[in-house]
Amino acid sequence: MKKSGEVSPRQQIAALVAEGSLTDPDSPRGRLLHAAARLFEQKGFARTTVRDIAAEVGILSGSIFHHFASKEDILCTVMQEVTIYARARMAGAVALAASPREKLRACILCELEAIHGLAVPGFSILVAEWRSLSADSQKKVLRQRDEYEQIWLETIADTHCPGGDAALVRRLLLGALSHTHSWFKPRGRGLSLAELADRVLSIFAPA
Repeated sequence: MKKSGEVSPRQQIAALVAEGSLTDPDSPRGRLLHAAARLFEQKGFARTTVRDIAAEVGILSGSIFHHFASKEDILCTVMQEVTIYARARMAGAVALAASPREKLRACILCELEAIHGLAVPGFSILVAEWRSLSADSQKKVLRQRDEYEQIWLETIADTHCPGGDAALVRRLLLGALSHTHSWFKPRGRGLSLAELADRVLSIFAPA
């Protein structure tokens, strides 16, 4: 059920495009980014060629270099834009939550949905392909990542999680949530992601 004040993914993306934070997904550059993100997830960065990306959108491989300096530049841009969107989505969910504990649940659920490919396309690339970036490219992505992590740290601190140290709690949460990608299947008769978020919340912030 949609909460009052909640915006749709399409509206959120449109707002980010309008402010210049994201590439218009319908533009030639945007189509290249989305095609690259899909291929990087499916085949991995090393096994994806510029020709593969060009073929995915129906252009000559040389045309890509009108938009990006290199394949690594594409990966770096994908990671930056994925992080920007994930941050905006999580910030919106936190803003709609009524209490510190509900805000933490919103963070948990948003990250679970992103990890499992249900909300933020390409999110898994942030972990899987991190070492494929040069040191300079990593710095660019980290600037966006720091803003995403700041929401987590402020929310954890406001919730007064057991353990006290917000940075430590976040590291433990990150490890726990990331690892669900290898074992949790949010389909069938098992737990839903929302129910899993409730279980995680009960561990890190008991009522």
